[in-house]
Amino acid sequence: MKLSLIAIVGWLLFLSCVEIHAQGIDAKPDPATIGIDAATDVYLATIPPEAKARSDAYFEGGYWVTLWQFIWSSAVLLLLLHSGLSARLRDVAARISRARWLQPAIYGILFLLLTTVLQFPLDLYTGFVREHKYALATQTFGGWFGDQLKALALGLLFIAILLTVLYAVLRRTGRAWWIWGAGVTIVFLAIISMIGPVFIAPVFNTYRPLQDASLRDPILGLAHANGIAANEVWEVDASRQTTRISANVSGMFGTQRITLNDNLLTRASPAAIEAVMGHEMGHYVLNHGYEMLAYFAVIIAVGFAVTGRAYPPLAERYRSRWRVDGIADPAGLPLIALILGAYLFLMAPLLNTIIRTNEFEADMFGLNAARQPDGFAEASILLGDYRKMSPTPLEEIIFFDHPSGRTRIHAAMQWKAASTQNRYK
Repeated sequence: MKLSLIAIVGWLLFLSCVEIHAQGIDAKPDPATIGIDAATDVYLATIPPEAKARSDAYFEGGYWVTLWQFIWSSAVLLLLLHSGLSARLRDVAARISRARWLQPAIYGILFLLLTTVLQFPLDLYTGFVREHKYALATQTFGGWFGDQLKALALGLLFIAILLTVLYAVLRRTGRAWWIWGAGVTIVFLAIISMIGPVFIAPVFNTYRPLQDASLRDPILGLAHANGIAANEVWEVDASRQTTRISANVSGMFGTQRITLNDNLLTRASPAAIEAVMGHEMGHYVLNHGYEMLAYFAVIIAVGFAVTGRAYPPLAERYRSRWRVDGIADPAGLPLIALILGAYLFLMAPLLNTIIRTNEFEADMFGLNAARQPDGFAEASILLGDYRKMSPTPLEEIIFFDHPSGRTRIHAAMQWKAASTQNRYK
């Protein structure tokens, strides 16, 4: 549950955060003169070999990190089932409260606390050690651990609410439980996406209005020109955690917020900032938040259907060892999470393709809105801090949830060439 739920929430909350650093290029290539491919190569050649090797190693290592996170999480869930710990947690919850409706929440709190402890070694490596190894993190261990505790506190609140509602539905819906269960989960994720920018994100960072009018006013002008009724641009102190630069127009159902992090403001050129904001506004104008929610609704519904087929025979086969009853037994939560986690792991290439397609649509919108192809190319290059710039086509399809740097620069140069040619017709 922790693996699958956090993954989905993360995908819904992201609404595309483009992360870059400023490096610049002295002579802007003219693709109308030298060709689109050649102009693309000019930008790619500005990346130092050692920087390219480091980002390739980081990104390719992420393939193994994803696999190990899945294996580790699955092992933890199987341990809870095979050791009888899950059944004992359910019994403890029953002793704490005789109110049946409250027992899933108590179980969920105990479940999340235990799984967090068991998964902490891997989380420490992936979230702290590895990020510092590749110079992508700025926090001390104390600061990082403090954020982990905040995330845990929020997770305990959310899992208590979700499981209270979910298991109330499971107890009452019989064989159609998977339909209602999917519906509850989808609504829950929509609410998280809605409140995230306003109520969750400020728990981890400080947000304040951007004061620099030379940057704020063009961003607001771009927003107004594209029908976004924003009166403020927010700056967030992401530098306390990371070296990555990001910006986003996030939120849903009236909670939208235009945000730039302080790294972006200090390290990127104005042209790159405007290009990034054009991309982010594309997500808003093209209704990608709602579109992604619809996609995930279908994916989650299918996942619950798969769980509905797989859960009963597995629970019956290992009943004497797991001491898990029907789908409404909270002790079966690790089994639900195991099935959904495996399903989402196998669906990752499809999920990446859906997100990557939306990202490319936002890229095209941003190029037409901001009209900063060289700024966009700069931003795309500087994704090289943590993304592989030139993957193979198959690699990009399977592992990339954004277009690769080469793809994005090529699109920017194609746009620039067409714009230059049309200018003189």
